[in-house]
Amino acid sequence: MKAAPNPHATYGETVCVAGLRLDLEHPGWVRLYPVVWHLLRPDQRFAKYDVVALRAKPSRRDPRIESWLPDLPSITVEGSIQGWRNRLSHVIPFVGDSMCEVLEKFRTNPPARSLAAVRSSSILDVNVEHHPGWSEDEQSKIAHYLRHPDLDDTPRVAPKAPRMRGWYRYRCQERTCGTHRQQILDEDWVIAQRKWGDIDDAELAARLRQRFRNEMCGDDRDVIFFVGNQAKRQQAYSVLGVFCPPRHPWRPTGRRRW
Repeated sequence: MKAAPNPHATYGETVCVAGLRLDLEHPGWVRLYPVVWHLLRPDQRFAKYDVVALRAKPSRRDPRIESWLPDLPSITVEGSIQGWRNRLSHVIPFVGDSMCEVLEKFRTNPPARSLAAVRSSSILDVNVEHHPGWSEDEQSKIAHYLRHPDLDDTPRVAPKAPRMRGWYRYRCQERTCGTHRQQILDEDWVIAQRKWGDIDDAELAARLRQRFRNEMCGDDRDVIFFVGNQAKRQQAYSVLGVFCPPRHPWRPTGRRRW
């Protein structure tokens, strides 16, 4: 999953990528940051279900054990996992703790897992509101980036904040779950807004709600959220991506305990 792009003082804009390691010696979650999309060659630009090989080392600036510093020139796209059945075989073994359990483990035994896949029991709503614009810290990074032109004097362009931000409101599978409200940081949220950039705000909000609530999280879907926390606010988890295969009789239903 690629998170929505954010301003960076050196590169202008970077993304954070989370995924599952497929090497048998070290299976599990991995976070790659920073990934500078505009510095990747076209053949290196991977999609959500692609299999990617690269060199990486543990991040010294990020205390979360899943966080790695990628060697961008080493990225190679080796293929793509096609079809919901094949994707499920990789994802289901890592759908374990409920969101309530993830939060409880963080409260009782920090630092806890910073990436997880949690199945929802009911989607209550997608809340959409105007994006307030970049924060002071993000504006400072953009200003720093613009003050240092490229070696070939190519003008630099400031990254634009999306028009809307959103949150999922849902209940996980914990019997005593109240409600979780988690911000949507999925890159697909931003891509959809760019695609629909010529409509007014009311229509844009309606289309986002239709796409991310009614279509992706409809009653005919088995909704699993990929969630992750923040390095500076590790108690705050956001939705990094939505895995929503159709409900089928062959779908595995077991839960993995950690």
